[in-house]
Amino acid sequence: MLAFILRRLIQAVIVMVTVAFISFMLFQYVGDPVVFLLGQDATPEQIRELRSALGLDKSFFVQFWHFLVNAAQGEFGLSLRQGAKVSRLIAERFPATLELALVAALLALVIGVPMGVYAALKRGTFTSQLFMTLSLLGVSLPTFLIGILLILVFAVHLGWFPSFGRGEVVQLGWWSTGLLKAKGWHHITLPAITLAIFQLTLIMRLVRAEMLEVLRTDYIKFARARGLSNRAIHFGHALKNTLVPVLTITGLQLGGLIAFAIITETVFQWPGMGLLFIQAVTFADIPVMAAYLCLIALIFVVINLVVDLLYFAVDPRLRVGKAGGH
Repeated sequence: MLAFILRRLIQAVIVMVTVAFISFMLFQYVGDPVVFLLGQDATPEQIRELRSALGLDKSFFVQFWHFLVNAAQGEFGLSLRQGAKVSRLIAERFPATLELALVAALLALVIGVPMGVYAALKRGTFTSQLFMTLSLLGVSLPTFLIGILLILVFAVHLGWFPSFGRGEVVQLGWWSTGLLKAKGWHHITLPAITLAIFQLTLIMRLVRAEMLEVLRTDYIKFARARGLSNRAIHFGHALKNTLVPVLTITGLQLGGLIAFAIITETVFQWPGMGLLFIQAVTFADIPVMAAYLCLIALIFVVINLVVDLLYFAVDPRLRVGKAGGH
């Protein structure tokens, strides 16, 4: 077990260093931040002084090494646009993004799993076909279009929900949350639905496919031969085995929800990390962009590591294979 964890940790470190290097290298070509800070009328002397003050006159590998050392300590330097610590900016925005992703994931699970089970058990019915058609729409429509349509219908025409912002939040130390206030839930509804729709349709189709596969297995046939009721077979045996890969995919998709919340946060002006990243791209704020991508990579690495460890702990075949070579 210890060797397994160490091997995964070494792989995680290699992935993180690679992502940091690629992101830092790519962002050297998005524009000169000194020009954004000083404007087009800056003199060559002013440009040289600012580049020297920001450390941009050093070689790429020296800049990257300083970035890597600071990042390992949780520091990503100063934002070139706001002049504040990047770690503080991300700490302020991270709660909003995580809150949005968690609510979207919960919606996708709570709605997607029952829809997938129904579509598998009632295959061929009108409702099942309707669910499959809606799932195709959910997969095909781009997120920004879904968000704009929801704003048009529920915010502009009906006036049921606000179209932007996070609403009223509560500070719990350095963490902020809107889920303890009614206005917070009011504001998060449309962005969470927008972000959840693709995941919901993915989970529904995955549950349906896995459920149909499990229902064709031998142990389900033996359960029927023993005279168990359909309810016991469907929900006591089939669904329990169906949810193992579904929960794995959902866990991995949580990282995707956090990473790809950029579009949703931009459409709804949600004050999360995605909106911060878009603003950083506009002003060529390299420290913020690099820190954002490194954080997203870290989230994916941690989630994959947790999933691997859960598999190792839950599946006895992995432990037997490692210990006895069977």
